[in-house]
Amino acid sequence: MINIVYRLKSPKFFEESIDEIELDGVVVRPTHLSICQADQRYYQGSRPAEILEEKLPMALIHEGVGEVVFDSEGNFTSGDMVVMIPNTPCGDDVCRANYSYKSRFRGSGFDGFTSDLIKLDSDRVVKIPDDFNLNVSAFIELITVAYQGIERFNQIAVTPKDKLGVWGDGNLGFITSLLLKEKFPNSEVFVFGKHLENLDLFTFVDGIYQIHNVPDDFVVDHAFECVGSSASQTAIDQIIDIINPQGSINLFGVSEYPIPINTRMVLEKGLTIQGNSRSDRQDFIGVIETLKENPKLFEYLEKLITGICEINSLDDLKEAFDTDHISKFGKTILKWNK
Repeated sequence: MINIVYRLKSPKFFEESIDEIELDGVVVRPTHLSICQADQRYYQGSRPAEILEEKLPMALIHEGVGEVVFDSEGNFTSGDMVVMIPNTPCGDDVCRANYSYKSRFRGSGFDGFTSDLIKLDSDRVVKIPDDFNLNVSAFIELITVAYQGIERFNQIAVTPKDKLGVWGDGNLGFITSLLLKEKFPNSEVFVFGKHLENLDLFTFVDGIYQIHNVPDDFVVDHAFECVGSSASQTAIDQIIDIINPQGSINLFGVSEYPIPINTRMVLEKGLTIQGNSRSDRQDFIGVIETLKENPKLFEYLEKLITGICEINSLDDLKEAFDTDHISKFGKTILKWNK
């Protein structure tokens, strides 16, 4: 079957390519996609030059849902709406697929979801209920990143979870805070950020603080860093200062540069630092079940959507990326009409 793929050839320049797609596995037509900061780093050319040279041309986007058009195994019916899992295991490994060097990730090393059709293995798609908000469902993948990190945190935490702190007032900080309140309803969740206009959207948490205005005697039991970039250093320094002994620091933020950490105080307090990245099938299933059981979460998650762009051409795709780039908060959804 003929398929058209829309690849980023060089920063800010997309091109169409005609590929052949085999009719085996599950073939999905994307309907709603979501732009991630990682996509923007490729589009803006802010990754190191050697990385861009190695990975481009490449189709971007790893967050999205679509409609099944064909399933060689008969597990799905034509018309089923599914979320597509970008992480692709390649061989057995002792660690989870999202941490395995044997895995491949769409939109980072091989083609993402900007094409007319996507062929996936059956275990790389999960059906979503008919009543799910498709604009929110487009970024289920981002929700799974927070979900898997919280699940892992729950396994390693050895001290009480009475007071949980989230650093970062962006998309991931919002989602992480929301899931923490859902997972640990008896815990207090506090959010620390720079932008008051963003913090004011965290109406479901127990308190918000601008990072320069935190009471001297304030403490948390465990912390979640959702800042990223060079600002991670300031966030981690503040976390180490105010976290209780034997707390856990759960890192989510991505930085292109090494971040110094005050290891003296990490040792003195006996802290645990855990890195979190990406997700796998069990996390998608967990998020979908959570949303089914708690449909009110959609009302909060919908607040993250700052733009819905109809994509009918490469010019539309470029305009969507340019618009998303100037937005400091929220998710840009691509209604994929290609």
